[in-house]
Amino acid sequence: MRVCCPVAAKTVTRVKGIHGERHAKAPTTPPKPRPWTRASVLVHIPSGGLVARRDPSSSSPAVGTVAAASKYYGVPIVLRLDALNAAGTWGRVELPYVWPRRDGWIRLAGLAREQTFLHVDVDLSEHRVRVYKRNELLYSVPATIGAASSPTPPGHYVVTDRVPFPAGSALGSFAFGISGIQPHLPAGWSGGNQLAIHGTDEPWSIGTSASAGCVRVSEWALQRFEPLLRLGTPVVIHA
Repeated sequence: MRVCCPVAAKTVTRVKGIHGERHAKAPTTPPKPRPWTRASVLVHIPSGGLVARRDPSSSSPAVGTVAAASKYYGVPIVLRLDALNAAGTWGRVELPYVWPRRDGWIRLAGLAREQTFLHVDVDLSEHRVRVYKRNELLYSVPATIGAASSPTPPGHYVVTDRVPFPAGSALGSFAFGISGIQPHLPAGWSGGNQLAIHGTDEPWSIGTSASAGCVRVSEWALQRFEPLLRLGTPVVIHA
C-alpha cells in the first residue's frame, strides 16, 4: 500500500502501557467536542467521477473533480454528505485526495446512498484515536502521528481502502486508507502520499510523533476497528 508509512523511529523511547488499551467508557482525559453525533449520509461516486461545483447549481463554477476510485487500489469511492441544499438534489462533500482541503457541491440524482452512525476522531494533540457510534465512545487508543518534519494534516476524510497485510508487515496486519494526502513528505521519501490509519512493526513508537504522516495504532486496536470501519466511514483529524 503506497501510504505515508512509518519513518525510522529507532531512537524513540518505549511507551509504557501500549498493550493495556481498554474499552473507552472512561478515557483518562475527556474527549474534545465530537465533529458530529447524528447519522452520516454516504453516497457512492459513479465510475468516471463527478464535477464538484462552488454552489448547488449546474451553472456554478467547478471547483474540482470528485475521484471515482481510491488513489492506489481503485476501490469505488464512498463519501459523506456534509450538507444538502433545500431541495435535497445537491450535496456538499470534501474532495478526496486534494490539498489544501476543499469542498464542493455534487448532483445527487441517481447516486446510491446509505448511512452510518460511526465516525473516527483523531486527536493530534493527545496522540489518540477515538471511535464513536452515535453518542457512545466505543474505543479510545493511543496513536503515533506525523513527525515534526512531516506532520499529519488535519481535515475531514473518509475511509477509502481496507487492506489486510501479512504478519510482521511494517504496516501491521491492516490499513485503512483515507481520502487525504500528505503534502509534507520527508526528504527522499519514495513511498506513496496517501494517508492511512494502520498498524506498525515498531509498537514502541505508539503514542509519539514519529511517522511520515499516517496514524499508527496497535494490533489490539486494528482487530477492533476492522469489523467497524467500512468504506465511507468519516474520519476527522484535528489538533
